[in-house]
Amino acid sequence: MKRFIVPLLGLAIAASSAPALADAGNFTLVNRTGANIGSLQIRRVGTSAWQPLTGSPSSGARVAVAFANTDCAFDIRATLADGSNATFAGVNLCDVTVVTLNRGQGGQLWVDYD
Repeated sequence: MKRFIVPLLGLAIAASSAPALADAGNFTLVNRTGANIGSLQIRRVGTSAWQPLTGSPSSGARVAVAFANTDCAFDIRATLADGSNATFAGVNLCDVTVVTLNRGQGGQLWVDYD
């Protein structure tokens, strides 16, 4: 009987000490692209199906985004006021509260997290 209890006890301890997996949740999006954003879309990395996101922040503004997903890695596409698209690839939305979309003068795109 002891032979069965000890392994089960070890398994129970290991399972209870394992960290909970993070999910993507609500976040604040900050627009530092230098242009107004007309619309936002999101897709899981590696997929082709874009889904709309709420909010269309003007340049320098921030907007609360209601979002929930069990994945972490997403692409975010911002349609700018001039009709061009800026796609931010591989955005990590797990365990973040603020996501800042940046665009440099040369057109380079990057994301900052808080």
